[in-house]
Amino acid sequence: MLALILLAFLLTGLTAYYHYKRQNEEYHEQRLQRKENAVHASMDYFLRQRGGHISQDSVTAVFSSKICELSDIHNLPINMYSLEGELIISSNPTFQEEKHLPETIEYTILKQLATGNTRAVIDKHYEKDEYFLAYWYFMDESGRPISIINIPYFDTERINPEELNSFLIQLTEIYILLFIGAGALAYFLSNYITMSLKTIGQRLKTVEFGKKNKPIKWHAEDEIGTLVDEYNRMLKEVERSASLLAKSERESAWREMAKQVAHEIKNPLTPMKLRVQHLQRAWEDQKPDFDERLKNFSKSLVEQIDTLTNIANEFSHFAKMPKARIEKIDFSEAIRSSLDLFQENNKISLEFFDQTDGSAFIRADKDHLTRVFNNLITNAIQAIPDNRPGTITITLKRDREQYLVEVKDNGEGIPEEQQDRIFVPNFTTKRTGTGLGLAMVKNIVENSRGEVWFKSVPDVGTKFFISFPAA
Repeated sequence: MLALILLAFLLTGLTAYYHYKRQNEEYHEQRLQRKENAVHASMDYFLRQRGGHISQDSVTAVFSSKICELSDIHNLPINMYSLEGELIISSNPTFQEEKHLPETIEYTILKQLATGNTRAVIDKHYEKDEYFLAYWYFMDESGRPISIINIPYFDTERINPEELNSFLIQLTEIYILLFIGAGALAYFLSNYITMSLKTIGQRLKTVEFGKKNKPIKWHAEDEIGTLVDEYNRMLKEVERSASLLAKSERESAWREMAKQVAHEIKNPLTPMKLRVQHLQRAWEDQKPDFDERLKNFSKSLVEQIDTLTNIANEFSHFAKMPKARIEKIDFSEAIRSSLDLFQENNKISLEFFDQTDGSAFIRADKDHLTRVFNNLITNAIQAIPDNRPGTITITLKRDREQYLVEVKDNGEGIPEEQQDRIFVPNFTTKRTGTGLGLAMVKNIVENSRGEVWFKSVPDVGTKFFISFPAA
């Protein structure tokens, strides 16, 4: 809007200047012709008083005083030339010299007049002066040319810069007022539009998949209202799709979980069944070492039951993740509390480097965060072969507006073909694992607006990285 006003101002100013100049030129051209006609009429009247005829030789004597008289009356220099183009009378010889007006008529002018033109005008320039020279024949009553009359007309007489400047100043003042008014209107109008769009934008930022999102209320039936209606319709579609997707995912997850639970429980049940059958046979055969067999059976049964208990606990923890209690916690302190649980392990060297300034605060659930580092450290310990001195290094540092933790081990590493599935539930690289630990880590971290990733080199080790926004 403001650009259009500026463009309109420039175009109006240029058009007005051109139009004013053109009108001014036309006005002064007409004024020049009126003066020429007045001089022409006065000289004709004077000639008629002299009988209507006069010889060329007596022109100077007869009209020398009359030319000066007419010049004073019309406030205009008047020159009289002979038919050959030579200056014979000038109302103001000094002015003629100062303005360097020609004392002879150009051949082109003489030719124009001789070929029937009643009037000839040429444009002349001298230094900063611009002037026009108008020529016409002065004839007696019989139409015979007596002499050539010339009137010089200067450009300063034709254009009045003060009038033009006054007009442009008034035009500028009007457009300044228009510009201020349009600026205020554009400001409030753009605020109205951007406020509406900002409201919609803020609502779009708060849309969460799988949750109840409030629709936007808009009473005006305008373009913004159409956009709001489309947004509200989209919310209903998203909620319906989210509900169907969540239902499908739950059913799929429980099917996978049931298969995994069945598989994990079936593994210890098969050897337990065989041991019971062997014990029953030994009882029936009255084996002399039955007591020893019973003792070994009891020990094996307890181990298998412990295995089943561990499996049940793993699935229970994964399935019954309590709702996170997000609060401001000391990241460094949460890591240290997890490290304390593993300090008694003499098979590994566990080190922690805190590279922050001592105040590393994030927003997360402290219990969930402890579970995250317990899983990562446990995985790191299990990844180190028995024939290799274990070293686990944990480093905490600040990276701009994030706190970054690196958990580094010197274990066997993760094969490249398995790295893209490392966070998938039920996937594990260990013979005794359930494949839920790292899936739980990823779930906890991402629910706290954090990120988790890793880098691994086979036979060299693995680095797990966790970042959280600073609180």
